[in-house]
Amino acid sequence: MPTKQKNKLTEGKILTSLLTLALPIILANILQSAYQLIDTFWLGRLGSHAVAAVSLSFPLLFLVISVGAGLTLAGTVLVAQYKGAENQKLIDFISSQSVSLIFLTSIVLALVSYFTAEPLMKLIGAGPEIYDDAVIYYKVSSMGFVFLFLFFIFQSLMRGIGNVMLPVYIVLSTVILNALLDPLFIYGFGPIPGYGVAGAAVASVITQGIAAFIGLFILFRGKNGIHIRLAAMNLKWTSLKRIFSIGLPASIEQSTRALGMTMMVVLVASFGSDILAAYGIGARILSFIVIPALGLAIATTSLVGQNIGALKIKRAEKVANLSAKISFFGFTALGILFFFLAEPLVTFFIPNDPKVIRDGALFMKIMAPSFGLLGLQQVMNGTFNGAGFTKASMLISILSLWIVRFPLAFLLANNTSLGFVGIWWAFPISNLIAAAVAFIYYKTGYWKVRVIRTRSYLTGINEINE
Repeated sequence: MPTKQKNKLTEGKILTSLLTLALPIILANILQSAYQLIDTFWLGRLGSHAVAAVSLSFPLLFLVISVGAGLTLAGTVLVAQYKGAENQKLIDFISSQSVSLIFLTSIVLALVSYFTAEPLMKLIGAGPEIYDDAVIYYKVSSMGFVFLFLFFIFQSLMRGIGNVMLPVYIVLSTVILNALLDPLFIYGFGPIPGYGVAGAAVASVITQGIAAFIGLFILFRGKNGIHIRLAAMNLKWTSLKRIFSIGLPASIEQSTRALGMTMMVVLVASFGSDILAAYGIGARILSFIVIPALGLAIATTSLVGQNIGALKIKRAEKVANLSAKISFFGFTALGILFFFLAEPLVTFFIPNDPKVIRDGALFMKIMAPSFGLLGLQQVMNGTFNGAGFTKASMLISILSLWIVRFPLAFLLANNTSLGFVGIWWAFPISNLIAAAVAFIYYKTGYWKVRVIRTRSYLTGINEINE
């Protein structure tokens, strides 16, 4: 079975391999986003304060999750490269090391988050009507970080070896279970009391715990391409260096992206609730593009990583080229479609507010033509990640959000006649600059030179003994 998977990803048709990886990853990402939608649906029955409490907590939770989730990317990259090199011993060893590191990291993040919940909610301005609910929701959710991160690392390791369907089945099962447990713990039934807002977090923690247990069982059982062992979980310095050299830039990238999203909301909110609503609708529609773009980028990471592990650098480049074409032309076509459907799409979300519809549609029309550039940037980042060069992805993301988008949005909105529309224009401009920088850097070929210089670790077993 491992040989068959290897042939498909390092020797088969590139388009088939890419789609085989990308489509299940996209589906898993969509299913995972359903957690938040299900919580919002049931909490909405409690009233606006319940939804507000969760909405206030979510950016902070997302920020912490981004720190831990970034580290799990190292598992995808390293396992993919060792899989391509057909080095099963290193696949199992680095997987064991990754699980151990993520477990310890998740405990630290969970404890820090739990004991800082109250000051954090005060810091971000939780009003008295939602403060208690926001704090308890954040505390309970923090307790689930251990389970959440353990499933993340399981998912990342499976993606690294090309087994992308197994996580989908688990996520689908837990999302269905969460939909059933949410009303049970929010409202109560029989001997189970209703916990209100905290009940949504309790339901999520339970389903995350089940997913983590299943993932660990599969990894310890060793029948699905990876076999982790307790004896191999004693952390080694060489492994830690490799994991952090790849995972830390990814953590910084994801956490700064989360923080950047929060700052954009703060900037938009300064123009009033109507503009914030228009932005919120546009951002929600944008997420429909980001999810498949990220799915294609992760698939590119796995496929590039495996081919680099097999020392098939030219094939890895062909993967990146094909992914770039699919993302640019495919998402550009979607952008054109969204441009012409801007008003109906915004109207679907807010049917009875002409001002919000007008401003939201304008946001969509300005932003949509750059969807192809956004997709291209994501795929280039996925290529650099697959090569283990996550610093490039980190720097490009920081360039896009913090050096271009946010400062430009602030300047255009506050120092020109554009007003809030200047924020809208910051999106396509930042997408253009980031995509151009990423593509030009990709074409320099430095990522290939770097791989050739450091490829000796792929076939060695020394780090197991150090």
